[in-house]
Formats: sequence, C-alpha cells, structure tokens
Amino acid sequence: MTKTFLLEIGLEEMPAHVVTGAIEQLQQRVVDYLKEQKLAHGQVEALSTPRRLAIMIHDVAEQQPDEDIAVKGPAKKIAQDDQGNWSKAAQGFVRGQKMTTEDIYFQELKGTEYVYVKRHIAGKPAAEILAGLIEPIKAMNFPTRMRWNKFNLEYIRPIHWLVAMLDHQVIEMKLLNIQTGNQTQGHRFLGSTITLATAADYQKALADDFVIVDAQERKNIIQQQIAAIAQEHDWQVDLDEDLLEEVNNLVEYPTAFEGRFADKYLQMPEEVLITSMKDNQRYFYVRQQDGSLAPYFIGVRNGNREYLDNVIAGNEKVLVARLEDAAFFFAEDQKNSLDYYVEQLQQVTFHDKIGSMSEKMARTRIIAQILAQKLQLSAEQTADVLRAAQIYKFDLVTDMVGEFAELQGVMGEKYALIMGENPAVAQAIREHYLPNSAQGQLPKSQVGAVLALADKIESILSFFAVDLIPNGSNDPYGLRRQALGIVRILQHENWQLDLHQLQNEIVAAYQEKLSTVKFDYLQHQADFDEFIIDRIRQLFSQATVAYDLIDTVVALPQLDPTAMMEDVQVIAKHRQDANFKDSIEALTRILRITQKAKLSASEINVQPALFQTESEQQLYQAVQAIVPDFSHQNLEQKYQALTNLQPVITAYFDENMVMDPDLKIRNNRLQQLNQLTQLIKQLGDLNQLIVK
Repeated sequence: MTKTFLLEIGLEEMPAHVVTGAIEQLQQRVVDYLKEQKLAHGQVEALSTPRRLAIMIHDVAEQQPDEDIAVKGPAKKIAQDDQGNWSKAAQGFVRGQKMTTEDIYFQELKGTEYVYVKRHIAGKPAAEILAGLIEPIKAMNFPTRMRWNKFNLEYIRPIHWLVAMLDHQVIEMKLLNIQTGNQTQGHRFLGSTITLATAADYQKALADDFVIVDAQERKNIIQQQIAAIAQEHDWQVDLDEDLLEEVNNLVEYPTAFEGRFADKYLQMPEEVLITSMKDNQRYFYVRQQDGSLAPYFIGVRNGNREYLDNVIAGNEKVLVARLEDAAFFFAEDQKNSLDYYVEQLQQVTFHDKIGSMSEKMARTRIIAQILAQKLQLSAEQTADVLRAAQIYKFDLVTDMVGEFAELQGVMGEKYALIMGENPAVAQAIREHYLPNSAQGQLPKSQVGAVLALADKIESILSFFAVDLIPNGSNDPYGLRRQALGIVRILQHENWQLDLHQLQNEIVAAYQEKLSTVKFDYLQHQADFDEFIIDRIRQLFSQATVAYDLIDTVVALPQLDPTAMMEDVQVIAKHRQDANFKDSIEALTRILRITQKAKLSASEINVQPALFQTESEQQLYQAVQAIVPDFSHQNLEQKYQALTNLQPVITAYFDENMVMDPDLKIRNNRLQQLNQLTQLIKQLGDLNQLIVK
C-alpha cells in the first residue's frame, strides 16, 4: 500500500524572482535523493508561494526493496594459507560483514580469485528514508542568502516552520531550532494556523484559508481574472510572461482589480507610463481596441475582495505620485538643449580606469565611420550614424533617465525627436542598446545596427585594454552579452566583417584622429579573437550545429561570423552528397601533408619545369584555372571549385610520391600542394570534419 508524503518549508516572504527557481531546485534535490535511496514513488509535485516551498510525493512505497549483494573481500591467496586455513584477513572480513567463514565462496575477477560473501540487506522503512530529506533542504543554494539569530545556516529567508508528514504520521526532523510537525500557516492576514490530519489534506486546507499553493493554478486564476476585467471594459491587455510570473510569486491569494489615472498623463511618451506601471508598480497596462494606451491599469492584490475600494485608491495614489514625478522630469528635461546634455557627458565617468562617457563616444564615432565605409552605407546613412554617434549617450544626464534608468535609449529617441534630430538618428540612439539580452530584439535600422556594433566593439576593446577581461562566470560589464550581440547583428544583416583586421584599423584610426591614445588596444588581440569565437560557438551550439562542423568553420582565416555561418550552411548542405566523403578525404590528405611539412603561404613557389608526370601538370592547370576568381567567390562556389578537383587529386596521389628522394622534386611537389592548401583553408579546417 502506497502513501502520500508532504514536505513544507515555511519562510519569510521570498523575493519574487527566486521563488520559481527555488522550488524547482528543491523538487530536483528530492527526486535525486529518492533515486539514490531507491525508494519507489509516483509524481513529485512542486508547490510554492512567497512564504513556502512544498513538495508532495504521491504513491510512496512503504519501504526500500530488499537487496542481495555480493561483497568482495581479499584475494584467495591472502585469505587462505597452503593448508586451506583462513587467515586473519579473511576472518576480519567476514566479521565485518557479520557473517562467518562458512559463508565464503570464491569468484574469479580479471584472472584472480577473490573471497566473496552474499549479504541480504532489508529495505529501510519509508519514514526512516524520508527523514533524511533534511540534508537536501540544508544543501539548497540561492542567488542571495542571509543569516538570522545566532545560527550559521545561510538561507534565502528565515525559516519559521517545517511540515513533514507521511499520510497522518509526522516524520521527525529538526533544522536549527525548528522541529517538524503537522501545522502549517494560512494567509498572513486572512488566515490562521492550520493543523493537518493527513498529508493529502494540504492543498484543500490551505485553499480554505486563502492560500492557493499550486503556482500554476494561481497563475491561471490571475489570467482569468484579468481576462474578465478586459472583456468587461473592452480593453486589450498585454499579459507579459515575465511580469505575470513575478506577480504570481508575490501573492498567495490573488485578486485582480482595475485602477485609473488622469488623462493628462497620456501626453507623456507611453514608454514612461508603461515603465511606471509595469516595472515600478507591477501593474499590467491597458490599451483601447485601437491600440492606444488607456488611462487605466490592472493590479493584483494578495487577498480577497474585502475593502478592495481602499486597495484601489491606495494603488492609484502611489501610481499618480510616480507619474507626477515623471511629468515634472519630462518638462524640465526639455528646457535644456541637446548640446547642453552632450557637454555634461564630459563629467560622467564611463569607467574609472577608462575615462569619461564623452571620450567613449569619440572612440565609438571613429569605429562607426570605419564600419559605415566597410559595410557600404549610403552617404545619408553614414551622415546619420556619425551624428548619432556624436550624441547617443546624452539622455544619461537627463532627469528622466536619472529616475527611470530603464528608459535609457528610449528617452534618447524621444528627446532627440523633440529637439529636431533626424528620425533615423533618433531611432539609432534607442537601438544602440540592442540586443539587450542573449535572445533580445535586434536593431531594425541599419544605422542603428552600425551604432550598436560600434558601441559594443568600443566597450570590449576598452575593457580588454585595461585588463578587465571576463573570466569564469565573472562578467560584471556584460561583455559576453555584447560580443554575442555583435555576432547576431552581423549575421542578421548578412554583413561580412573580419573582426581581427577591424581591430588593427580601429587602432590606426585612433592614433590618427585622437590627440592621445591612452592604452595598448592590441595587447589582448588574441584574447579578443578567442572571446568572439567563443560567442560564435555558443550561437552555433544553440542552433544545434554539429560540433565537428563548428570546429571546422571557426578556423576560417578571417574572424568573420557571417562567413562562418555561410560556411556551416554550405558544408551541412553537402554532407549527404554521394561524393562528400571522397572529396573531403582528398582535400584533407593535402592539408595533413603540408601541415606536417610546416609550410606557410609566403613560401609558395611552384616550378612547372620540374614536373615529372602528367598528373602533376593536370593538377597544376586545374588549380591555376580556379585561382583568378577564387577570392571573389562565395563559399558555395569555393566549395564546388575545390571538390571538383577530387578526381585530379586522386590521380595525382596515385601516380606521384610527394616525398621524392630528389630534394628539388620533393620541394616542388610540396609547394604545389601548399598552393592548394591555401585555397582549402578558405573553407576552414576540414581536418575537423567527421567523415563517415
């Protein structure tokens, strides 16, 4: 007969952002523990609120299964003497197993006989096993931890109660000064202490005391309540998943309500209103059916509908106070010119080791100019990106961004338009922060994309120049995210750019255009290259590109993310070709020979007069035929040109011995293969491909 087990950790209110991760961690630790202890069970149900982490284990077996195990002892030659008498080693072994020498049998293992005994281990009862869950509870880790009282245990918040019940039986555990029992707590304000008769009563007993302990059920209730309000008023409500998750982890008994603010605040940019509602107050904003922002919001209280009018009035009052501040800042910011704000950036530190924000912008503008030329922007686009680079951080010193940091870039765009800037320039100011997460939105305009690239490249180069290079999990300046953004932008725009060569051009331009160059920006060039390659690997791995193909394309001669993506697509496309194996093996044979000979591109000097066979001449002519156009071709064309050489290469190796005794012949053949090697490398390191 199976049983139901309940484990509940009662805490002070946890921060909303850790609740989901904490309960998932506890669930996994419990599952791992039960597996390790070999205790059979059914569903392990995770339940949580801001004040509790709970696990319900259904269909728990009454005990572990019995086990018969063979225990190995000393080798036979140690366990017995020549007369067959048992040694002290053998006697000690069986005594330790609570058995006698009569229980010994011998079994061969890797050519040697050993002493063995068979032990019957009775399964422990479930109650004894489940009491050990105190260790997984103590082993929990959290992004932030605290201590309380005089205890040494660090936890997300102080623990107030513990419940551990197997059906009606309390499982004895103790953590700090808290003993497990059968009493839990209802809603902090509406509920009371609840005594559970059995573990299975848990969810209903809490629901009757204003606690919905199932997080998914709680979330469904919130969604249904918001949908009902929206339908009643004919509104559109954006149920942002992150906000919904956060609100869900702030309440135990949700009740949605609608509030209102004055129409006059709609004169501000809607991003200001949304930030005040969503980011600051955790409200869902509302739109009319035509898509315009409505002067309403929807909040979720932690409680029932009693005194809801007072709750609504209080929330409206708090929101209006924030909107009043925003309206004041919006008006005050427009009293100064854009040039005024740009000048103020001289007093804003980008980083104390690097310099001011104004200096960063000057370097970014130089990079933007190089990129505009290399990426063949139009004259109008170039003018826009250079103007944007000249002013793009100005909103950092406005009052609005000082109060609402989330509006960086957004207010830059709004104020730039108000102050008469070109719409393309204003858009680029907002877009230069993109993407602001690993999978975040990319810039929609090419001007914005170039400014975003320039800003991110400048940041990485500057931090590397002062030895602030991310290591391990330490990346306080978000450089990995910015590097990934560079790669994603280039691939999205299909811009081919050698980032290694770009560094050299940037430093040369710094030396030409800046009065002083403070740092050696190339001292970590190899680290920069590897840093970018790591992000390319990450992106390919997320796209489930085969690891051997990744290793192949990241070895391209140029540090060009877009070319690497094209290379992946080309090789992946041809992997199923009938001639793929033969073609790749022919090309990699050449690579291995020239690699072993340690030849470089600068040494190529093929002398046709030294050819000894027709196949040498044929290979030479075939290579010469593809050389003139090769550098201008795309990777698909290069792949076809090289793989078409397979019959000629095979004939060459069938007829010629590269390492000819005659030194002149040998060197000439190596040079001939080296010429072809330099072309093959344009596809990456084909040696990394796994060819079946």
